[in-house]
Amino acid sequence: MSTLDANWFTEIHADAGSAFSLRIRKKLVDEQTPYQRIEVFETTDFGNFMVIDGCTMVSARENFIYHEMMTHPVLYTHAAPKNVVIVGGGDCGTLREVLRHPEVESVVQVEIDERVTRLAEQYFPELCELNDDSRATLIFGDGIQWMKDAARESLDVVIIDSTDPIGPAEGLFSQPFYEDCLRALRPGGMIVQQSESPLLHPHILRAMHSAMRSAGYADVKTLQFPQMIYPSGWWSATIARKGEKIAGLREAGVVAKPFETRYYTADIHRAAFVLPAFLQQALAQ
Repeated sequence: MSTLDANWFTEIHADAGSAFSLRIRKKLVDEQTPYQRIEVFETTDFGNFMVIDGCTMVSARENFIYHEMMTHPVLYTHAAPKNVVIVGGGDCGTLREVLRHPEVESVVQVEIDERVTRLAEQYFPELCELNDDSRATLIFGDGIQWMKDAARESLDVVIIDSTDPIGPAEGLFSQPFYEDCLRALRPGGMIVQQSESPLLHPHILRAMHSAMRSAGYADVKTLQFPQMIYPSGWWSATIARKGEKIAGLREAGVVAKPFETRYYTADIHRAAFVLPAFLQQALAQ
């Protein structure tokens, strides 16, 4: 649920007894698509700010943390990520970060709502600066069906950059979807999915770990990072690997990477997988 007055946008997390607000200058977009309501605001301190169905999605000021942590940990853990698919990710920030990796040969982004991307191109052009890269293919359609139809063992990495597990995104958190991803991955292939707040949503994390293991993945691990515009300001992503354990990182690749990052480093990579005691206990249940 969200509220709006003359100066503030507020997302209320009633179940958690909390709320998050940003001070706004004006509303730039209010559009109902066949899938969801999209709003874009100009804020006083966080640049442009996108909201979908009343939930905060992305701001110009802090999105780099999320997009870097959804991409670089998995790509620098995989031995040779050449063929990547992004399910969701309509703001194209994740796509941009994947395309920074010269070893990646192709990226397909499957976003159900084309308007998210078109509005991102208009109001968040910095996130879309690599959309015309020859390695990128943008598809507007059902990512669940796309993964079901994907060729067997044709992919190295699947990035599931979705909204919360409600509405159109609910099926992206299910065992049948994870099984389709597993079939499409080559041996040693990996998936990564945003997995909500470790503090507020441990039940979602437990369910994801269980569904991924039941789908047949050899190993499942969660990493954490700050994300102030999301509920609790503390967010996570969960990685699963086909056929082998998730171990180490290509540190030499991180050191030699031909691009700059604002949050991600080799040390951050290692530290992100160190979980607090309560979360370790929750995921062990």
